[in-house]
Amino acid sequence: MRTGNPTLNDKTFDRFDGMTASEQTNAMTLNGTATKTLMLMTLVVGAGAFTWNLFLQQNPLVGPLMIGGAIAGLIFALITTFKPTWAPVTSPIYAVCQGLMLGGVSAMYQSLYDGIVVQAVFLTLGTLFAMLLAYQSGFIRATEKFKMGVMAATGGIFIAYLAMFALSFFGVQVPYIHGSGLIGIGFSLFVVIIAALNLVLDFDFIEQGVERGAPKYMEWYGAFGLLVTLVWLYIEVLRLLGKLNSRD
Repeated sequence: MRTGNPTLNDKTFDRFDGMTASEQTNAMTLNGTATKTLMLMTLVVGAGAFTWNLFLQQNPLVGPLMIGGAIAGLIFALITTFKPTWAPVTSPIYAVCQGLMLGGVSAMYQSLYDGIVVQAVFLTLGTLFAMLLAYQSGFIRATEKFKMGVMAATGGIFIAYLAMFALSFFGVQVPYIHGSGLIGIGFSLFVVIIAALNLVLDFDFIEQGVERGAPKYMEWYGAFGLLVTLVWLYIEVLRLLGKLNSRD
């Protein structure tokens, strides 16, 4: 079992194989994971609304909260990844941190392109439910070849972003990719598609965890991993819509 999401990997559930029936009494469930995912998304929206309102008020705290949220979110994501047992505590904190960052980013895009945030939210949620339906119906199957392909593409995107980030310190900008031309839009569309396909791997990971009788706290971990993909997908959709709107 593999997933392109770095927070959900094929070794996470190995320790739970062979658990007795009594040990699985308080085990991970799909409904429990879905509930906790909804709880984390609610925290993201609540924290995002806070920085959104600060942006509208032109409060100088917006910038520090966005940067602090991004940095703290990365820290708590790493903690949760390496300490899944802490997920019931660290994943809500991660959600709040990401919300603080996303609220400011969303408000900035909204100030440039009216209505873009509503479009991005509906496209992200629509993609989530479409991929879930495709996965449950068997239209898209998380085969080993499918997983390896998505993992390779995700890794390539990560390396590309890391390289562009490093080059920016030397004043070097990669041409076309960040622009609103056909190459820039095509790149963003490709990233959105890969982010969406990662949702299928996350669904498979969660389903496998339920089947293997993972403990209850893994519901929080599964919800956290799914949220990581959703945050990435939303940001990429926002970027794509921004590029499309700038061509008008």
